[in-house]
Amino acid sequence: MRHLLTTGGAILVLAWSMGCGDVDIHGPDWPDWQPPIDPAGSIRDTSEWRGPIAAGKHIEVKGVFGDIRAVRASGNDVVVTAIKIGRPNDVAAVDIEAVPHALGVTICAVYPDVPGRVPNACEPGAGGNMTVVDGGRGVARVVFTVQVPDGVTLVARSLTGNLEATSLRSDAFLYTQYGDVRVSTTRLATGRTLSGSITASIGLPDWGRDLEFTTMAGDVQVTIPAATNAEVRAAATSGRVRSDFPLSEMGPGDMRGTIGRGGPTLRLSTLAGDISLQRGT
Repeated sequence: MRHLLTTGGAILVLAWSMGCGDVDIHGPDWPDWQPPIDPAGSIRDTSEWRGPIAAGKHIEVKGVFGDIRAVRASGNDVVVTAIKIGRPNDVAAVDIEAVPHALGVTICAVYPDVPGRVPNACEPGAGGNMTVVDGGRGVARVVFTVQVPDGVTLVARSLTGNLEATSLRSDAFLYTQYGDVRVSTTRLATGRTLSGSITASIGLPDWGRDLEFTTMAGDVQVTIPAATNAEVRAAATSGRVRSDFPLSEMGPGDMRGTIGRGGPTLRLSTLAGDISLQRGT
């Protein structure tokens, strides 16, 4: 069942509650972040989704233009706040949709359809469509904030925007095309961007799956536990690879090695930047 989030009032559908509310995006979890300056004549419109998601299920947030920032929730509910920023007509044209499904809930910023293209739709994972007109010129920006309870997997996707998830106790998977990725969690994480730097810290030494942190233009800095068991593949095409763990040089900018007993593969790569693999506690 698909739900449209609107400001004002509250709608109760099954176990999912929706309403409006503001979240302070200047909190201590990202003290060095400053929001972009709003263009002249712009307005802000805020909507909120709040509801329980079981541990092991996903909260997925899909944006197009705008940052996505996540922190550990203080309670048991997932809370997603979307702030639309832009000219009044542009803000009104963007819908915030919530789609419950078997794996959890997907929340999207859905922009107007582009004539002659596949209609835009909010769907989980690789499904749906997120096309915008004129390369995004003149469209509203949507900034998402997400409060993630322990054990609920975070999936964040954006076209143009920085992704940040701090102090989580959940798996986190962050994907953007143009923006930086920063994540710290006591569990597992993956980060990908085409243009931007990646900073990540993960807390589990044994993974059960491959992890990757990749960019085409930017540095990659990843901290893993000292007791990690994994295979490492690190490739910096035009940069350097530095590691606190013993790795073998296979060629310029290409380092590989086995950490501990070995295990799933950790892939680190950048075309234009340096890689740093650091030993945590």
